[in-house]
Amino acid sequence: MTTPLRSESTARASDDSRLVTPAQAWYAVAILTIANVSGFVDRQILSLLVEPIKRDLRVTDTQVSLLMGLGFVVFYSLLGLPIGRWVDRGHRPRIVALGAMVWSVMTMLTGTARSYGHLFLARIGVGAGEATLGPAAVSIIAGQFPPRRLGVAMSTYMMGTFLGSGVAYALGAYVVGRVDKPGLVAVPIIGDVFPWQLVFFVVGLPGLVVALLALTIREPRALSVGGESSAPEKQAPFADVIVYLRTNARTLGALSLGFACSASVNYGVGAWLATFLIRTHGWTVQEAGTLQGVLTFTIGPLGVMLGGRLTDRWSQQGHIDAPLRVGMLGALGMLIFAGLYPIVPSPLLAAALLVPVNIFAAMPWGAANAAVAEAMPPRMRGQGSAMYQLVVNLLSGALGPTAVALLTDKVFRDPLAIRYSLSLSAVFGMSLAIALLAWGRPAFSATVQRLRAEADAAA
Repeated sequence: MTTPLRSESTARASDDSRLVTPAQAWYAVAILTIANVSGFVDRQILSLLVEPIKRDLRVTDTQVSLLMGLGFVVFYSLLGLPIGRWVDRGHRPRIVALGAMVWSVMTMLTGTARSYGHLFLARIGVGAGEATLGPAAVSIIAGQFPPRRLGVAMSTYMMGTFLGSGVAYALGAYVVGRVDKPGLVAVPIIGDVFPWQLVFFVVGLPGLVVALLALTIREPRALSVGGESSAPEKQAPFADVIVYLRTNARTLGALSLGFACSASVNYGVGAWLATFLIRTHGWTVQEAGTLQGVLTFTIGPLGVMLGGRLTDRWSQQGHIDAPLRVGMLGALGMLIFAGLYPIVPSPLLAAALLVPVNIFAAMPWGAANAAVAEAMPPRMRGQGSAMYQLVVNLLSGALGPTAVALLTDKVFRDPLAIRYSLSLSAVFGMSLAIALLAWGRPAFSATVQRLRAEADAAA
């Protein structure tokens, strides 16, 4: 469904874009992208230090998995809901700054852990800090860019996901052999720590700089058109948010579940790619980690920016459902290439196919944030984004890696069959993503048209 786009000034008359210059808006995107990089490095680095953590703290695989799952994803997702309400009424740059300070300090406290319980609490703190970033970033960016430019702005912010993950993978591949040593290292003020714990100080410290930078982002809510202080927009009561979600259940359900299916496949690939390369093609841990890091760091950003440009181009052509179209295109590309790379016989061909896999895996994520932002009224965006992230993170984090493992263990019953598990989960998951997003397109277009009409009437 298409409709002619309104003028940019009319379309955003009730948003924050009239109170900031384009340079200020892009500055905000740049700082939020840096924050996203910092957060993802802090989030991912633990998964690359599993063996020394198990040895020195005497924990099991299951306990380590809880640090990455229950200790992070669950608290990260659930805390997003009250934080989303805070975002909808509070000073958003200060919320980002506080969150960056919390996740950075808690990352460094991971470097002082002497027990599993200490480590678990530190990971909860990292998740709590990072829970502030997504809702605040979506709210800030959506308020400062018109719809026809929102795709590239959101995609630029989402580049931080791939840059941060790529840095973590590459850093892990580089340092794993240097910190996987028994014994203790003396650190001034802190005292004796295990060698692997030094990594958490290195990756945690930059986040404190990010916190200071976040305070320099302009907050339009603190201004009126004349430049004087004014009260922020009244927050929507939670009951109104629930009513809105019910009224637009098809729109928001299709967005959340459709992109959750895409994310589940991505999580599965991310969790098991190195294992696949080791088991199937005889690669070393360092070789597999380096390939994964380089592709994520270089090809991932290209994919997410391509998705953003396509979103904006189709939006400018009058396609209200442009973000969902991009999501479907990314899912189709993943269905083909993520379905193929595990089952080809040549390791070089498999590595080559991972290039389009990374492009299509990254393509939808700026578009997804743009879709959520456009489908929610401005005063509900923080809460809407938090609820979307709750569904996507919980479903993808729980289903993605586990689906591959269950297929390998329970269906094929052969560790070497991981290649078929990866292929089958990609084909099934992305087929479901395409179906859900296609089902939601008419409802999404109707929701966005109604919100735009309400904004015009209020202007």
